[in-house]
Amino acid sequence: MENETFNLALRRFLKEVGVSSQQEIERIVRENGLAGKGTLAVKMELTAEGTNLHHVVNGKINLG
Repeated sequence: MENETFNLALRRFLKEVGVSSQQEIERIVRENGLAGKGTLAVKMELTAEGTNLHHVVNGKINLG
């Protein structure tokens, strides 16, 4: 049961990260008039307080 609780909490967190990140990227593209202008280099850093977790994901988003 504890494993299920952890998995649900983790999925809830990741969903929040995904949705809020998408909204922020869409906002910045809109506010800066970047739509249709190449690619946007992005980086996501994940840390966990009290641990040595430091996970970085780099990517590029095609702006159409």
